[in-house]
Amino acid sequence: MESDEQTESRTGPVRGETVRHGPSVHANRAFPTGAYPENLDPFVLFERFYIDPDEGFPMHRHEGFEIVTYMIEGGMDHEDSLGVAHTASEDEAMRITAGGGIRHSEFAAGGAACNGLQLWVNLPRAKKEADPDYVDATDEQLPTEELDGATVTTVVGEGSPVELQTPMEYLDVRVTDAWTWSIPDGWSGFLYGVSGGGTVDGDDFGEGDVLPVTDARDVELGSETTLRLVAVSGRPHGEPIRQRGPFVL
Repeated sequence: MESDEQTESRTGPVRGETVRHGPSVHANRAFPTGAYPENLDPFVLFERFYIDPDEGFPMHRHEGFEIVTYMIEGGMDHEDSLGVAHTASEDEAMRITAGGGIRHSEFAAGGAACNGLQLWVNLPRAKKEADPDYVDATDEQLPTEELDGATVTTVVGEGSPVELQTPMEYLDVRVTDAWTWSIPDGWSGFLYGVSGGGTVDGDDFGEGDVLPVTDARDVELGSETTLRLVAVSGRPHGEPIRQRGPFVL
């Protein structure tokens, strides 16, 4: 039987919140928002971004965390102070370790709009000054498993070339019938709806919906149409998350 504390820690799905990043970029933020104002240790923030054609973010600096970008539609040009220049396309991933400091730019590629998912993962205090680093992965490099009721692609986790300083798992899931998401003991995480519709533990769940999870348990998902979502979980650092704009102290 679950304790009262575990039961009280649960929340149902909440809606993401629109955030503007200037006139040409906006996002649907999963957290922190007015509906869910906390971080989800070890995760600082998560959002789906939308960038207009030929627009984006000029060169800027980050420190103290890692960034996972996963493209949904279109392409995004990335350049950084390590000398990397790369275009990530649909279903491709990039990971930046900002560590002690990195500068990078992000622009919609090829004269077309793009959208994707961006996750900020805190670095533990002992690794805040780690050397900056970068890695990317094509869709063919990300392992995909066909299950009864769902197709699961591992963006971060077993078999993926995308690794972080924090033990975690990041799954891109297309639920066609039913699927169970299991959160390891001691970890926290969230679900975020990308497209389609279905249910999460019996509650309606669709594009832009978020389910924060702070206790180890199984979450039952079903689909009405094909429900695409990401399932992200990780081991908390148990340290305060202090975000100051592009830096996580």
